[in-house]
Amino acid sequence: MRRTNLGRRGFLLSAAGVGAGAVLVGCTSNEQPSDGNQQPQVGAQGSNAEPGDPVTIGFSAPAADHGWMAAMTINAREAAGQYSDVTLEATEGTNDVNRQVAQVESLISQGVDALVILPFDGKALTRVGRQAMDAGIPVINVDRVFDTPLAYRTWIGGDNYRMGVNAGNYIAERLKSENVSNPVIGEVAGLDSLPLTQDRSQGFADALATHGFEVTHRVAAEFTPETGQEQTANLLQSAQDLDALWNHDDDQGIGVVAAIDAAGRDDFFMVGGAGSRNMMDLIKADSGPVKATVLYSPSMAASAISLARLLGQSKGMSDLAEHEIPAEVTTYSAVVTKDNVDSYLDVGFDS
Repeated sequence: MRRTNLGRRGFLLSAAGVGAGAVLVGCTSNEQPSDGNQQPQVGAQGSNAEPGDPVTIGFSAPAADHGWMAAMTINAREAAGQYSDVTLEATEGTNDVNRQVAQVESLISQGVDALVILPFDGKALTRVGRQAMDAGIPVINVDRVFDTPLAYRTWIGGDNYRMGVNAGNYIAERLKSENVSNPVIGEVAGLDSLPLTQDRSQGFADALATHGFEVTHRVAAEFTPETGQEQTANLLQSAQDLDALWNHDDDQGIGVVAAIDAAGRDDFFMVGGAGSRNMMDLIKADSGPVKATVLYSPSMAASAISLARLLGQSKGMSDLAEHEIPAEVTTYSAVVTKDNVDSYLDVGFDS
């Protein structure tokens, strides 16, 4: 899969999304075997949830002008608030690359113990990420990847290709269960110029192909409700018959659903993308076309704070055999359906 420097756009998460960081705080036993033989104490940090050395974490992200991006900042702040040993120094979100660079440079000058950076443009922020690393400050690069690993200690982000794969597999398996042998499948993509959109579409096409299916009607919107509605209306006009529809993004999905309602169409089901609370509510109600959504959860920001805390305290992840924090963490794009939606409501965000 390819990660993008331009990255994913934005949206909102409920407070409980901080739980995503829980995977980082497990504990392992340091007890020795009863036969007295010394064994390697892999992951023997005790409980990482217990207070440790004080850590000051700098946080920088783009402006919270969309729900997902707002959720990233909310999750970071709330995750930091869970730890009595963490002080969070968060800058004001900005979509001005030069301003974000200056803000990160200020955090470096303050001598923070670790940095969590979600860059507006990964390529443009690479230099300042490397500046921090060269100064001995570990950087957690979130979602929009820097140009070189020399600019970050750990990258954490979503899997755009697998979003498409999981959406395609869900749709294909549902159609097969309904005995639909030659389906008409639609796709409402995001901005086609972005690698993330290309990855999602490629994954979707690849998954459908394994089932002998293909996308028959495709339009590209711009990750906004307005363009989602406009482009879906165009798709529905050209597709008088439709069996399934995948929309890449739950924020533009507001417009997609509006277009479906306006057209009075009820001949197909829809799958969303990202995991907004709005779509989860529709899935749970099960009274309209939305039957699933594929996660790209902003809870990754909470996990990034947890990783930065452990790096600042020179700890590893105690549930892993490795002594060190991994260099990359890719979140999983789970498919949320009526059967499991209650398990994912805590990471749903307001689109």
